[in-house]
Amino acid sequence: MVTTNPEAPSQETELKIVEDATCTFCGCVCDDIELTVENNHITKAKRACVLGKAWFLNHEVEDRPSCLIDGQPATVEEGYDLAAKILTDGDYPIIYGLSDAPCEAQRKAVGIADWIDGTIDTTTSVCHGPSGMAFQGVGEVTCSLGEVANRGDMIIFWGSNPAESHPRHFTKYSLMPKGMFVPNGRKDRTCVIVDVRKTKSANTADIFLQIKPRKDFEALWTLRALAQNIELDPALVLEETGVELAVFQDLMDRMKACKFGVIFFGMGLTMTRGKHCNSEALLALTRDMNAYTRFVAKPNRGHGNVTGADNVVSWRTGYPFGVNHSRGYPRFNPGEYTTSDTLANREADCGMMIACDPMANFSQPAREHLASIPYIALDTKITPTTRAAKVAFSVATYGINTGGTVYRMDDVPIPLRPSCDSPHPSDFEVLSQIEKRVQAIIASR
Repeated sequence: MVTTNPEAPSQETELKIVEDATCTFCGCVCDDIELTVENNHITKAKRACVLGKAWFLNHEVEDRPSCLIDGQPATVEEGYDLAAKILTDGDYPIIYGLSDAPCEAQRKAVGIADWIDGTIDTTTSVCHGPSGMAFQGVGEVTCSLGEVANRGDMIIFWGSNPAESHPRHFTKYSLMPKGMFVPNGRKDRTCVIVDVRKTKSANTADIFLQIKPRKDFEALWTLRALAQNIELDPALVLEETGVELAVFQDLMDRMKACKFGVIFFGMGLTMTRGKHCNSEALLALTRDMNAYTRFVAKPNRGHGNVTGADNVVSWRTGYPFGVNHSRGYPRFNPGEYTTSDTLANREADCGMMIACDPMANFSQPAREHLASIPYIALDTKITPTTRAAKVAFSVATYGINTGGTVYRMDDVPIPLRPSCDSPHPSDFEVLSQIEKRVQAIIASR
């Protein structure tokens, strides 16, 4: 809700308060932020964490053209036309990114990929992609963060460091809230941290298990065996995991005795040795525990709307990421249709990068090939990817300049409440115009 302060002191100062604004910096998507906006600039962000304050207070609309072609200013109409031509002229077009765009824009991007028989992929493929594969193999026992706040009495973080990556996770959802069935908040909960090093989150834990690097799979299967009351060799467990069997047994006894257990897992699990096998083991352990008590698992997602990207791509294609349409129907094969692979293998011949920066974080072969093909880039700021793009659009920032819908990490949709104006078009507007031109070109052939 937006209100204007009647006591605005200055004749030239326009002051407004935006209540219940949504922060899209991380997957927590906190929607209780109160923003103070003076002269179209955010000056206060009440209730935001340190990362959220940086997200809101450092926001500035950069004074540059909304469209660049080969680095030179152009009209957005010229940019739309050239973007559509690039995408429809290619034999292997790719679309990548999407995790920092609203669901409405993501839907348009998937539509374009379908029209051009292209391959669409999201940043999930380089973070929680293994979890997406594991969900399809094992399934997911899940819940909302509201249930965690009201019921969770055994909270386990595996390969995740929310104290630094999601600063309000503890206070808003998982550890500190006084819920309906945990009225004493933190005192009613047991917090367990499992990691290969002692992170800042470990300081808040009741139990900290420091396992050997790249031994998550072995540790999870140790717990699975204990859940089935299978006898294990203590020396072998210690050698493989770096943790005493008695410690695992104590943890398993506590897990069986709790009323509502939750395992939050991060990239410390999904992107280490084993990858999707690690995620499958954790999801299978969660499933096993439901023979004794209620247990759920949730990935701790990073980008503001990466969960929305998974949902939207799944609605439209049946798969969460790495989807190819070249045969006229969607096919899913991580390792073949994921963008880091299509670029490193020099298969893609044109593309569109949306709210992402592969030129800064992909492998050298992938970056070199991306630089050699024509592609379109959409972003709110200048990045290495926008600098090398054939067509670069400066777009408004979602959640600050534009509305729409995003998904919290527990798959709950949250509306956005924009607070400031922007001279740039939204990514939804840009993608809608490109899609119209793509359809016109295809119809004329």
